[in-house]
Amino acid sequence: MKRGIIQSRGLGDILIALPIAKQYHDDGDEIVWPVCAEFYNSLAAAAPWITWVSMETDAAGKFFVETPLLVFKEHGVDPNSALYLYHYLNSQPQMTDPELFNILKFDQYKYQISGVPFLKKWTLSSCIKRDKVREKAFKKSLKLPNRYALTHSVGSNSRIDIDTSWIDPAVKVIEITALSDNIFDWLSVIEGAEIVACIDSVYANLIDQMCIKGPDLYWVRRSPWDLTPVLGNDWTIIPSQVPIGEPKRIDPAAEAKVLMERVAKLTAKPTVPSAPVYNNKPKSADSSVVSHVPFQAKGNIPTSFMSALKK
Repeated sequence: MKRGIIQSRGLGDILIALPIAKQYHDDGDEIVWPVCAEFYNSLAAAAPWITWVSMETDAAGKFFVETPLLVFKEHGVDPNSALYLYHYLNSQPQMTDPELFNILKFDQYKYQISGVPFLKKWTLSSCIKRDKVREKAFKKSLKLPNRYALTHSVGSNSRIDIDTSWIDPAVKVIEITALSDNIFDWLSVIEGAEIVACIDSVYANLIDQMCIKGPDLYWVRRSPWDLTPVLGNDWTIIPSQVPIGEPKRIDPAAEAKVLMERVAKLTAKPTVPSAPVYNNKPKSADSSVVSHVPFQAKGNIPTSFMSALKK
């Protein structure tokens, strides 16, 4: 059967979820996975066994759920069979399991709700197709010295200064930057490094999930919140100057109730016949209610993806 995946970004989250898709694929499913356009080149080349669909990142946030559902319709995917892998979206709190949300890390959550053993997360190397010729050409283009270390200090929404003064001066320090539109081009470069120091980012996920051996690995927290993955390999945690935020417990069930009550008011049939009638895309001055509400009871949009749970 065709199986849709709802996890359109970020790239690190998509890498975390790839072994989940591989398990379903190995069991006979055809995987259809809509992703934001900026990630398409990396993913289409590395995992050709997936039908990747490129989407634009829109200001309204439709790329999270609404556009993927339209993609599924175009590709003949039953939306109720889709795997909804977001840990939490404030526009869709009803899609989060409140109990699991509060006891699992976000990557553990994805595996638990999809019914795939969490240890599969570290099988990424069996999920991707490496292009060694391209990797070699990319590495050659960097004109690397015999001894080098890699740093990655800039993430999608943050930058952390990584202290490299402790590294042997004979080892040249090179920053991982956007020199290629394919993150997998860096694999051979990473394998040849003596040291890799990364912030919590897609490259840290890539190294950890690929179980890359060779370089000494150092990891730096980039967020004040406890939104970090489970690391499965031999990393040294570098102390960070990023302040630790006060934890705030979220109750997805309560937030979902409030959201759906607001939606119900917006979509209620007006008492005055001449008054405007809201359709499935309500508009509101209340900024806490998004303009796209794909999980209303009316229409053919599903109210739950739990039927997709792997048996």
